[in-house]
Amino acid sequence: MRRLLPFLAFIPFSLNAQDLGDRTIVLQEVTIPDMPGIQSFAWGQHEGEWLLIGGRTDGLHRRQPFAAFLAADNNTSAYVVNPQTQQVWSASLSTLPTAVYMQLQSTNLEHQQIGSTLYIIGGYGYSTIAADHITHPRLTAVDVPGIITAIKNAQPVAPHVRSIVDNRMEVTGGYLGILNGTFLLVGGQRFVGRYNPQGPNFGPGFIQQYTNAIRRFTIEDDGTNLAIANYAETVDTVNLHRRDYNLVAQVFPDGSQGYTAFSGVFQYGANLPWLNTVDVSASGYTVVPGFEQLLNQYHTAHLAAYATADNRMSSVFFGGIGRYYFDANGQLIDDTNVPFVNTISRVERFADGTMEEMAIGEMPALLGSGAEFIIDPSVPAIGDNIIDLDALAGDTILAGHIVGGIQSTARNIFFINDGTQSDATARVFRVLLVSDNTTGVHGSDAPRTALQVSASGGDLFITIDLANTAMADVDLLDTNGRLVRTLLHARMAAGPQRMRADALDLAPGAYLVRLRTADQIETVRFVR
Repeated sequence: MRRLLPFLAFIPFSLNAQDLGDRTIVLQEVTIPDMPGIQSFAWGQHEGEWLLIGGRTDGLHRRQPFAAFLAADNNTSAYVVNPQTQQVWSASLSTLPTAVYMQLQSTNLEHQQIGSTLYIIGGYGYSTIAADHITHPRLTAVDVPGIITAIKNAQPVAPHVRSIVDNRMEVTGGYLGILNGTFLLVGGQRFVGRYNPQGPNFGPGFIQQYTNAIRRFTIEDDGTNLAIANYAETVDTVNLHRRDYNLVAQVFPDGSQGYTAFSGVFQYGANLPWLNTVDVSASGYTVVPGFEQLLNQYHTAHLAAYATADNRMSSVFFGGIGRYYFDANGQLIDDTNVPFVNTISRVERFADGTMEEMAIGEMPALLGSGAEFIIDPSVPAIGDNIIDLDALAGDTILAGHIVGGIQSTARNIFFINDGTQSDATARVFRVLLVSDNTTGVHGSDAPRTALQVSASGGDLFITIDLANTAMADVDLLDTNGRLVRTLLHARMAAGPQRMRADALDLAPGAYLVRLRTADQIETVRFVR
């Protein structure tokens, strides 16, 4: 059995005490030997172990039709990962019927776990049956505990997989939600043929049909037979024309539950993301008035959290791809090439229904696109994995893990991409929600101390209290003033904010932490 050896690789946040309720968000990178690098996959879990199916093992798809979405880079195995023991098991899915095997190695599948069953819909990839790239018209049900046991014990996986053909499920790049027992297949597209940026009638050509729809249905499943029932479709060619976006479960101000479809691509008149968002309820949908999402517009790892006491809904997005991002000087950059970003942002919906977006930190690299946030099963949750902030107990809560996705070497690689500028990452990050009990009130006649530092064991705790929002650098120095490493470079909000860094690798002795903004410098000495 392998021993868990977590380490905090990077804490980029301005870690506001209001990241999520009264808790800060801390990322902690965990190295898991034999972890596969995959992106845009489907996942389920049982008793803390993850099941990972489908997706791709390469990075951003290439522009040339002959090189885009190569079958050689399909993920043809199913993986089981135990994040506590760091064990990884895998099994080829090639023993499944060919059509099912083709679907379960495709990318951008829609999926939803209900109880012990993971339902998987659609997905895009090469089919040996069609001798072409297709969107798979299939609904597949996977017995999660059954297949996990089979994979771990090198037993056949086929008894734990059932599948049917249904052309209404021929969707990729959408999302599958669940409300009151009814499934919602929101957005996405049907894509047949090889990707070609020159358009559908150039070269080999392709068929691209957005669903422009919310498809509602139930799944009749007696453990043997599968069927789609009670099917209804709502089409809106303007507001539901989106794919490769984030559908995030919500508690709305009136207490009802649903989802919000955040931005996504593409607008009709330009290859740019949508900026508006759409609320999906049990009875219909509504375009959110007066709100635009500027950050994190493609499918990326995201979490949902709700505070009942404040009637405040939070949606947090970790990196990915977006049209807008903040540069090193805190300026909002509008890049119409829609680059990879490392932004971590939060969208809050308040009790009066208004919504506000804020950049709250950065990923340690250009990460997040095609990644998934896998919630920890011990976390109190509402509805479809909405973290119940009011039910959290303890100073530090493991909310879940950010798993996989694309890591890029530069923001804009699309036009130079030869397959070496990005890859599917094997990196895994624990997402911790840390209670901030150190916030105090400064007396009006007391000098304002912007920086406080304390060390405890292998942890370094830093509290920063700025009078105004500003770009800030926090550096770790030796006693001669030489840089050991940069702990933070971010635009920080006014008020007390707390961060935690790993000091385990520091040799015993004295060190300095230096805070720099445009109009102040403070340094605090501590002893490791």
